[in-house]
Amino acid sequence: MNDIELYKAQTRCISHEIRNHLSICELYSEIIKKTLIKNDIHNDSIDNAIICIQKSLKIISNSLLDLKSLNNLCITRLNLKKVLEYAIEMSSAYFCGKNITIISKLDDNIFVNADENKFLACIVNIIKNAVEAIDTSGKIEIKTQVTKNKVHIFIINNGKAINQNKQDEIFKEGFTTKSTGSGLGLHICKNNLALQNAELRLNKSDEESTEFEIILPLSD
Repeated sequence: MNDIELYKAQTRCISHEIRNHLSICELYSEIIKKTLIKNDIHNDSIDNAIICIQKSLKIISNSLLDLKSLNNLCITRLNLKKVLEYAIEMSSAYFCGKNITIISKLDDNIFVNADENKFLACIVNIIKNAVEAIDTSGKIEIKTQVTKNKVHIFIINNGKAINQNKQDEIFKEGFTTKSTGSGLGLHICKNNLALQNAELRLNKSDEESTEFEIILPLSD
């Protein structure tokens, strides 16, 4: 067996094992959901947590499919505000131990064509980076703005700035400013968004704030 065949075999085995455990997580999240309904227990925090878990599981499952196929996009018409609200809810898990205020200014009735799982993963990754840039307390602002046939999504934080000399490199594969970073997050985000006719850019990063912008066409 040559190196390529060995790599493919290992990928299949690892994917199979991960999928088995994803199935367990999916089953138990459904069991918890049904148990709450059966016992007439209403708790918004638990309901939101289950939704976030299930969406994260879908993102992981979608990423595993990327190992099998280079063409794994599933473009659908999405309500942008709803997707961004999901991303904020999912990202709140990273806020633990920090005093972070989220400010969202999202337009209603904005629709885009995108792959929900990949789009969500990108937004969550950018918000996670914003959280990590904030030491103990700060704010993250997420807002939308419509211009002609496009929508602009701004994700802004007032955490530590990205070094001025490094700002042109942040989307390169392998580049990271973190001691434990892989240098893949923003690189993957930019590539995945490009596949969805969306553009990711860093508008600014200074002592005042860091601002990322995603631009994508409005759906007809």
